[in-house]
Amino acid sequence: MIRIRNLSKSFGANAVLRGVDLDVARGQSLVVIGGSGTGKSVLLKSILGLVPPDAGQITVDGQDTQGRNHEAFLSRFGMLFQGGALFDSLPVWQNVAFRLLRGSLRRPQAEARALALDKLRRVGLGPEVADRLPAELSGGMQKRVGLARAIAADPKVIFFDEPTTGLDPIMAGVINALIREITTEMGATTITITHDMASVRAIADRVAMLHDGRIRWTGPVGDLDSTDDPYVRQFIHGHPHGPIEALR
Repeated sequence: MIRIRNLSKSFGANAVLRGVDLDVARGQSLVVIGGSGTGKSVLLKSILGLVPPDAGQITVDGQDTQGRNHEAFLSRFGMLFQGGALFDSLPVWQNVAFRLLRGSLRRPQAEARALALDKLRRVGLGPEVADRLPAELSGGMQKRVGLARAIAADPKVIFFDEPTTGLDPIMAGVINALIREITTEMGATTITITHDMASVRAIADRVAMLHDGRIRWTGPVGDLDSTDDPYVRQFIHGHPHGPIEALR
């Protein structure tokens, strides 16, 4: 579904991506791990066309992402942002239906609201929250609203950016389970970036480690704990000493 070849991106003298090669099969859940500043978010933005690459090629469903109608291209994607990124002045249902109320995906308001209520129900939220503002919800509820928005237009590809950041372990487990259940039901292709190893094990079919701008290791999630790659082992176990230099 997604093929990346020799993807490179620099910001001034800072080379963030240095020839990334990566494949994501249709319907597969790929989790990208790696330290802060290793280029995980830039990788997602490059796939979305928000950051133009310096070199390399990205294809989605066999089509090159460069030079395409951007609105039509983005309509195939859903996104759960790290901080929720809900619009604080809009009620919950309008946050969920945001893409359904404008642009090429526009639906009549009554239909958009009905779809929003259905997606809220799917993430475990009742109609009583639909007209509340995001500030009236707990952090876990806001994250579920963000998930409902990500799936509102039934996208073929969904990105999850640190989906459990700021949540307690129980709510993080709830979000992980919802992501796995919903994306399996939808048959969506997903890429998640996270530091949370519990999320990795709950969500992933395959794992890729991004380090120093390159894919250091990739494999099935079941091979993660048995790999002898020293970079992966240091990262997943949180060891301060190893080939990955920790800030002093």
